Amino acid sequence: MATPADALDPVRAQLLRAARAEADAVLERARADADETLRTARATAEQVLAQARDLGAADGHAAAARERVRAVEEAWSRELTARAEVYAQLRAGIRSGVRRALAGGAVPSGRFEEAAEALLGADARVTPAPDGGVTADVPGRHLDLSADTLADRALARLGARVESLWGPP
Repeated sequence: MATPADALDPVRAQLLRAARAEADAVLERARADADETLRTARATAEQVLAQARDLGAADGHAAAARERVRAVEEAWSRELTARAEVYAQLRAGIRSGVRRALAGGAVPSGRFEEAAEALLGADARVTPAPDGGVTADVPGRHLDLSADTLADRALARLGARVESLWGPP
């Protein structure tokens, strides 16, 4: 005769099969959930990576733009420095030429005094300038006809034409 434990074997087996089926179903759902979580995480990671690439590219473009601006500003600064040097050399050359011309008698002596008196009147106090030419004064007025001032005025009259020195020929 079958023992009560043997009589429960089919029930036990049935419960074991049901438990295994339930465990398999839970395991399958867990695997599916894990796969879905992994897919979602990968998609999110791809989005984050794409955004990071876009931000990196934007930062790179911004850095490149800043570098271009810096290079243009540096080039302009160098050009202005070169222009100033050329202008200073031109000015020094013109001043030197006017001094030599005055020392060589290019303008008759007395001509500057006459010009000063014509502009300021006969009461003008006329003084020879060290490098040629004269200065003259009357109360409230001063006239500078020195070599350097005459050279600077001649250069100033060139105006924008001086730009041709550093422009294309």
